[in-house]
Amino acid sequence: MDKESIGLGIPNILLPRVGVDLTKWAVVACDQYTSQPEYWENVKSEVADSPSTLNAVFPEVYLEDGDAEERIATINAAMDSYLEEGILEDQGPGFVALDRRTSHVASRKGLIVSLDLEKYDYKPGSQSLIRATEGTIEDRLPPRVKIRKNAKIELPHIMVLIDDPDRSVIEPLFEKSLPEVYDFELNSGGGHLKGWRVSDPGDIEGVVAGLQALSEQSVFDAKYGVSGKGVLLFAMGDGNHSLATAKNIWESLKAEADDPSSLMDHPARYALVELMNVHDGGLEFEPIHRVVFDIDETDLMAKLNAFFDAEGSSVAVETFESLGAAKDRLAKLSPSESEHRVIYVSESGYGLIRISDPKRNLEVGNLQAFINDYAQSNGSTVDYIHGEGVVVELGEKPGNIGFFLPVIGKSALFKTVVLDGALPRKTFSMGEADEKRYYLEARRVSR
Repeated sequence: MDKESIGLGIPNILLPRVGVDLTKWAVVACDQYTSQPEYWENVKSEVADSPSTLNAVFPEVYLEDGDAEERIATINAAMDSYLEEGILEDQGPGFVALDRRTSHVASRKGLIVSLDLEKYDYKPGSQSLIRATEGTIEDRLPPRVKIRKNAKIELPHIMVLIDDPDRSVIEPLFEKSLPEVYDFELNSGGGHLKGWRVSDPGDIEGVVAGLQALSEQSVFDAKYGVSGKGVLLFAMGDGNHSLATAKNIWESLKAEADDPSSLMDHPARYALVELMNVHDGGLEFEPIHRVVFDIDETDLMAKLNAFFDAEGSSVAVETFESLGAAKDRLAKLSPSESEHRVIYVSESGYGLIRISDPKRNLEVGNLQAFINDYAQSNGSTVDYIHGEGVVVELGEKPGNIGFFLPVIGKSALFKTVVLDGALPRKTFSMGEADEKRYYLEARRVSR
């Protein structure tokens, strides 16, 4: 098996020992519910004193609390404790195939593997085998690096996509009789999760062979109608900055080593991820909306017009009494490549922004360019929201405005990244907030 050529690792996965309450152990990705501290307080109350990944991750809702150093020390201590007390047990080399039922879909399949960070580059213009689908904000990495730097284990919420329309890699595993490793209800409305161990050499070889076929240059060129492009086999779905953090740590280890070649078997060379087929019927792409805080609506609208006028675009705004009315108006407009349309909500009501002759390919690209400019000059803050209800709740409060973004078609994701490079940050989300990956499987990242 030539795993290294396709950037695939066969990890030694750690799972909680028998008797650990997995409903309390597994918690949702730390970058969710960042404007809803009550969510995390409810999780904390439910977990209580039980072993839990809540104790080994840093929910981003707390990033601005000023106690980061203390929290990180507590996180590292919890990781040490879970290893020393045998809470986490080594399952031996292999994968975990999983099937998740959420509040929105009956089945969403995935495969826990490790990926080689030597095959990953998140920089703009990257042609690497593993690639970012959205822009990586390097200023967001330092706090994450601090959290991971001295961690003995990784608990990933990273989800990576493959473009496998023939369903040749992940799906065949679910036709086999595999040993079950977990079957439980996720907390906080996360749905239900089942997992099976994949350790038979023949099953592993099937995964490798399927990925190798997808990575053939001729197959890649024909699929996307390109030539002279590097093969994109693994595209980031969720957890872009987490994988970039792992890459940062790995590159630092090599830079500090007297002989970097001696580190090629170091566990930090790899990162644990959930691999998913973009064509999975249970995988839905959702838009990521924006809420801007500390604004004056009249001032913001004036600057919105000025911003796009300076670019040679024009802006028209229509107002409505309800979100439904704004959506009805949007639905009646004929599709147009020469106009971008974005619905918003504020204290004064709802509106539809129409930008003619846009200078960027996607609505999110145009809107984000303006938001970045406005926030920088006005001291406003921005949050990225999953779900329209939260946008309405926050956007209609005084001093706020919420923008509803359209979703990118998942079938076009790979080709767009191949042709145009990484998309604007927070362009899409794989499902709603309660469908995000829950921390469960772990892996050692230190020797």
